[in-house]
Amino acid sequence: MAQREEFSFKQFREQFATEEACKNFLYEHRFPNGFVCPHCGGTKCSFIRTRWLYQCSSCRKQISMTAGTVMHRTHLPLTSWFWAMYLCATDKRGISAVQLKKALDICYESAWYLLVRIRSAMGQRDQKYLLSGLVEMDDAYVGGSTHDGKRGRGTEQSLIAVAHSKSSHEKPGFLRIELLDNLKHETLQRFVDQHITPNSVVECDGFSSYKCLKGCTLSAKTYSSEDDDLKWVHIAISNLKAFLIGTYHGRVENLQPYLDEFCFRYNRRQFPYQLFSRLAAAVSISCTLLS
Repeated sequence: MAQREEFSFKQFREQFATEEACKNFLYEHRFPNGFVCPHCGGTKCSFIRTRWLYQCSSCRKQISMTAGTVMHRTHLPLTSWFWAMYLCATDKRGISAVQLKKALDICYESAWYLLVRIRSAMGQRDQKYLLSGLVEMDDAYVGGSTHDGKRGRGTEQSLIAVAHSKSSHEKPGFLRIELLDNLKHETLQRFVDQHITPNSVVECDGFSSYKCLKGCTLSAKTYSSEDDDLKWVHIAISNLKAFLIGTYHGRVENLQPYLDEFCFRYNRRQFPYQLFSRLAAAVSISCTLLS
């Protein structure tokens, strides 16, 4: 369902007007090569239409299209889920729970529930991607202003690590952002191990915690903004701050899901008209969000 042209509201309403249409979409993305039982691996099943369940012919387990995903045991209709995903994908600024509450005419708790799980699917989708080649890396502080107005290292704002891959021709690539507890060497090393392929070239500033990073070729020095150093990672940080302030007024609790949402959008910036279909696919193959 990848669109080269804009996927209009009219097209969305026509394609996902019913629960059946939504469930068919989920089936196609969850089992793109045909049914495979998540319990025993069986490939044959029978369809129980009255409950919209697929029963494995081998182990007799019954599988719904939302089981095991972030939609697991949802009490909201799938049409609401797809409408929420469409709104998330088509609003460049993102959408808050208050805005979603009004758009879907549901309570705030349900709107918050939807967004938490959609952002979880966004984060899961990007987990498998590792940065490689040339990678710019820096740390930053985001969130609302502090009482003393202090900025930079030592502020009360939330600390994040940002890594941005780029080609040898300086073209921007993929982005990863993670909330950090501190800037100790061990913390930054864990970020590198999780998000950057071994032997990549990491460009960063001369901060002491960066200098001993292992598993990569380090290019650590004192960079100057006047020379346009670490260009892409700084552009991403600037865009992130505008995103958080513009939609969420800078202050968000449990920041990581918002960082995941920003990265999901940013990494698909070249395919803006495919964002809904890619988000819907990410939700359909996501894993259950516990808590």
